[in-house]
Amino acid sequence: MRGTKKVRRGIVVSSKMSKTIVVRVDTQKAHPQFGKIITVSNKFHAHDEQNTAQPGDEVLIMETRKLSRTKNWRLVEIVKKGAKSLETKVENSLDNIDKL
Repeated sequence: MRGTKKVRRGIVVSSKMSKTIVVRVDTQKAHPQFGKIITVSNKFHAHDEQNTAQPGDEVLIMETRKLSRTKNWRLVEIVKKGAKSLETKVENSLDNIDKL
């Protein structure tokens, strides 16, 4: 029986690679000596089969088998579209209107 797979929620930092996105996951934890809450960031390379995620999107990623040297996560879903991807959609629609 397989164990449960880890799921993380983060923000897409880069989507320049083919079928790969870089996701930044922020977690908060207490400093071991002083107890102050600090934010720790980790970057994960995740598999994005259709190249749908854009920088700024909030996504869910799930742990999977090793897909390459650095990639062992996959994109589950896009939770919320980011501002950058919405801006490009608006610019593209304005360009299409200008062409008419």
